[in-house]
Amino acid sequence: MQSYGIKSLLEKGKDLVLQEVVVCGWVKSFRSNRFIALNDGSTIHNIQIVVNFEDFDENLIKQISTAASLRVKGEVVESQGAGQEIEIIAKEIKVLGVAPSEQVQETILQPKQHSLETLREQAHLRFRTNLFGAIMRVRNSLMFAVHKYFNENGFVYVNTPIITGSDAEGAGEMFHVTNFNLENLPRTTDGKVDYAQDFFGKATNLTVSGQLEGEAAAMGLGKVYTFGPTFRAENSNTTRHLAEFWMIEPEIAFMHLDQCMDLSEDFLKYVITYAMENCKDDLAFLADRYTKEQQTKPAAERSDLGLMERLDYVLNNKFVRLSYTEALEILKESKPNKKGKFKYPIDGWGTDLQSEHERYLVEKHFKTPVILFDYPQEIKAFYMRLNDDQKTVRAMDVLFPGIGEIIGGSEREDRLDVLDQRMAQFGIDSNELGWYRDTRRFGTVPHSGFGLGLERLVLFVTGMGNIRDVIPFPRTPGSAEF
Repeated sequence: MQSYGIKSLLEKGKDLVLQEVVVCGWVKSFRSNRFIALNDGSTIHNIQIVVNFEDFDENLIKQISTAASLRVKGEVVESQGAGQEIEIIAKEIKVLGVAPSEQVQETILQPKQHSLETLREQAHLRFRTNLFGAIMRVRNSLMFAVHKYFNENGFVYVNTPIITGSDAEGAGEMFHVTNFNLENLPRTTDGKVDYAQDFFGKATNLTVSGQLEGEAAAMGLGKVYTFGPTFRAENSNTTRHLAEFWMIEPEIAFMHLDQCMDLSEDFLKYVITYAMENCKDDLAFLADRYTKEQQTKPAAERSDLGLMERLDYVLNNKFVRLSYTEALEILKESKPNKKGKFKYPIDGWGTDLQSEHERYLVEKHFKTPVILFDYPQEIKAFYMRLNDDQKTVRAMDVLFPGIGEIIGGSEREDRLDVLDQRMAQFGIDSNELGWYRDTRRFGTVPHSGFGLGLERLVLFVTGMGNIRDVIPFPRTPGSAEF
């Protein structure tokens, strides 16, 4: 007898009518001691199990409650109810795991509306809700599409270190890694912590980016990408920040910034298209939720686009490209800036653009995704290639509706003398990055790359409003549960 996952069963539909099958899953609801809605996590849809009460022991029926897990053997028949093509007439039921009703009532497994904050407090159980089942299946689809895209385009997947002595961003917001007994730290004669006695013989941290190591790999492999966990010790509790998140970072030798812009646009359209084609039911559910969510917001904060329209908006438009300087002029002359509507007014050249500025350019002015490039060198990282004007660097940001920056990238500084100058400017010890300098000393080439936070991409595709809701177990200031 064939055992089926519920998604596969529903896809085969009427082709299985009158066949006996086996399905396993968790009880979403049990109505009138007759109709069980069973789900196994493979789809947002349930299969209905019809129970003829007289065919089963009363004690068995009493064990079947919301959240209990079952193995059901039965006959597939055409459904008499609306909204479903088939159902299963139960012949045998085995309770694999009970879920006492009085205990379920204290959890989010109770079939009623729960706040997102409550769901976060029970993150170990929220996978079983329709909302988080849909989000995680979309996330999975996007992750698979990332690997699929790079594999099809000749990239080598490189695993860069999680423990590092380098600070790729130069911001210093890193988690320290140590084998020391923190109650008894060894000290040097001047009272400082003696890291020479630590496990690695030096101060080390959790990585903020795999980029620098990715550059080293690209210098021998040509086209590489890294996709792994990264960490930021930034004490921020906003809806856009996590202390642990996943980064996608391609690095490509012999590539200039214009080509990197082409790559980023093509890549984003590919992975979003893949999710739309492979998560139709989940995205339909999320789109309906998104519409209802928008209706609860003040008129000024509502999006003009539904979720599916927003995704189509990205896929069906060529991304506009303009320099930071051109964008700044547009923002300076905009009505929101002139009327003082921006929270962060545009003062002058060199202003670090905020999400409200980026969204204005995308949603109001151009009405299409935007790629900004050639930013002031003072507000960008040391490794970005300095332009001939000595004021700007070959940096780029890809801006999306509803979210602002989704990709940040640049052409890397491949000239050793200029790199040394930039490192000195940022106060970075060249000895600490001697290996990185070697990639410029021996056969340097123009090269480019970008970084995309997976959670920010999932946030955009699912229409969720808080990044903590698109990662299985969020890590934020003061919270490292589960």
